[in-house]
Amino acid sequence: MKATILAVGTELLFGQVINTNAAYLSSRLQLLGVDVLYHFTVGDNPARAASALERSIAETDLVITSGGLGPTQDDLTKEIIAEVMGVNLVLDEGVLSSIEEFFREIGREMTANNRKQALIPEGASVFYNDVGTAPGFMIEKNGKTVVALPGPPRELHHLFQKDVLPYLERRTDGVIRYKLLRFYGIGESSLESKLTPLIDGQTDPTIATYAKEGECAVRIASKRKTGEEALAVVDAMEERVKNLVGEFLYSDDDRELSAVVAAKLMARNLTIASAESCTGGLFADSLIAVPGVSKSFDRGYITYSNESKIDLLGVPKDIIETFGAVSEETAVAMAEGARERAGTDIGVSVTGVAGSDGGSAEKPVGVAWICVCGANGRKTKKLVTRDRGRNLNRHIFMLEMMNQVNRYLSSQI
Repeated sequence: MKATILAVGTELLFGQVINTNAAYLSSRLQLLGVDVLYHFTVGDNPARAASALERSIAETDLVITSGGLGPTQDDLTKEIIAEVMGVNLVLDEGVLSSIEEFFREIGREMTANNRKQALIPEGASVFYNDVGTAPGFMIEKNGKTVVALPGPPRELHHLFQKDVLPYLERRTDGVIRYKLLRFYGIGESSLESKLTPLIDGQTDPTIATYAKEGECAVRIASKRKTGEEALAVVDAMEERVKNLVGEFLYSDDDRELSAVVAAKLMARNLTIASAESCTGGLFADSLIAVPGVSKSFDRGYITYSNESKIDLLGVPKDIIETFGAVSEETAVAMAEGARERAGTDIGVSVTGVAGSDGGSAEKPVGVAWICVCGANGRKTKKLVTRDRGRNLNRHIFMLEMMNQVNRYLSSQI
C-alpha cells in the first residue's frame, strides 16, 4: 500500500506551527509496511487543497489528511474531500450528540458553528473524537481510501490509534519492525565505516545511520509476514551491530541519554546534584524531564559567575585566581561542592566557554571541563569541540555531562 500525508493549514506554510503530525503518521505507517511516497502541505485554499488531494488519490492508495476539520469558515477539508470523492455532506446525528455532550461536560455553551463539525461525507465511516470536538472519518471509493484526522496532535494521535490503526492492520500484507540504537562518542561517518560489512549488499534487514546533535543512531528494520518474524531478524542484526560498535552504544530502545542515566540512578537508589556554569541548567532540565527522577535528583546549582561558584559551592577563590574558571581544578571543586552541600551520592559539574565570545587562544570557544565525583572517586574530562554556535555548544556540553555520569554509573555495576 502506498500513501500520501496531506496537511492542511496556512499556519503550517507560514511556519507558525510545526507539522509534527506528518512525522508521527509516517513513523506509524512504516511499522505497518505502508510506503509513504509524499508529504504535501497546503494552505486554507480550496482550489489548491482540492488539487493536492486529487493528485494524492491518483498516485497513491491511501491519503491521510490532517487539519481543517474545525468549526470556522476556513476549515474546509471535509468539504473538499466530499467534492473530490463526488458525495454530499450529511448531518450525522450521532456526531452532533457527541459534540453537544462534550460541551456539557466542560460547562460551556456550544456555538452554532460547531454544528458544522457534525457534517460528514455521505457513506464515510465516522471516528468519534473522545478528546475533542472534531470527528475524523474514512471514505473509500474505487479502491482508494481517504482518511481525515483533526489537526491538534493529541486528537490526531488518539483517533489514529483507536480507529485508523486497526483498519490498516487488516489491509496490509506485511509488518515492519525496527529498533533504533543510540550511540555517543562516535561520529556518523566513523559509525557507518565500522558498519560497512553489514551495510554493503543489505536487503532485509536494512541498516541506516542517522546523525543527531552530538550523537548518532542506527535504525535496523525488517519487513515480514508477522511482527514476531520481523523482530527476530532485527534482534539478530542488533547483536552483529553491537559486536562492531557496542562500546559506543548507550541505548537499544530509543531512550534519550538522560532517560538512561535517570533509570540507572533510580534503580540503584543513588542521588545526584549538579553544578552548571556554561550550560545554565540544561543538565538539570534534561534530567528533570524524566518522570520519577525526583527520587534521585536532589538539586541543581547554576553558578555562572565566579562569585556564585565561591558563594554557593564553596569553590576556593585561589583556585579560580590561579587556574581560571574554566579549568580541571575548578570543575573538581564545583562537583565536590555540589555533592557535599546537597549530601548526595554523586556530584557532577561543567565549566566552559560556550561562545560566541569569551574565548582565548588557551581556552577557545568550545572548550569545557566536566567532573563527576562520588564515594568511589572522581573522573574529569576535558571536552574540546569546534565552535558550533552558543546553544549547540551548550547542548553538547550537557550531553558530555550525561555521558560521564552514565560511564561513572556503568563502572559501578
